[in-house]
Amino acid sequence: MKRKMLTLVGTLSLFVAAASAHAQTIKVKGTIPFDFIVNRATLPAGQYMIESLGSVDGRTLLIRSSDMKPKASVNAFSLQSLNTCERTKLVFHRYGDRYFLAEIWVAGKSSGHEVPKSPREVEVAKDFTMQEVLLMAALH
Repeated sequence: MKRKMLTLVGTLSLFVAAASAHAQTIKVKGTIPFDFIVNRATLPAGQYMIESLGSVDGRTLLIRSSDMKPKASVNAFSLQSLNTCERTKLVFHRYGDRYFLAEIWVAGKSSGHEVPKSPREVEVAKDFTMQEVLLMAALH
């Protein structure tokens, strides 16, 4: 019985360590020259920090302004690429004069984060053609 318990504890420890190592935690800083939308929040142009929170999967993203005050949060999906990203970048969907945060990629990684389309973005997309806008960012 004691041996089974030790085996179970050892297996769970390995699983937690593997999950933690696999989680992609990010801390990205960028200057965004236009107002943009995340979830239900419209954020003014400026400097922002985007970081994953302490969840095991690292998918909850917190967007902070330059004064480090939280401005928005979002649960993102994982993205995979066949190639590693050469530069850290933020991807926005642009519809007319409205910009929606869509993806975050970190240099040296083949995985990224996709921000799900909000009901507002889905509504705006009915009337405008989407264009992708890429902004280079920096790891912090």
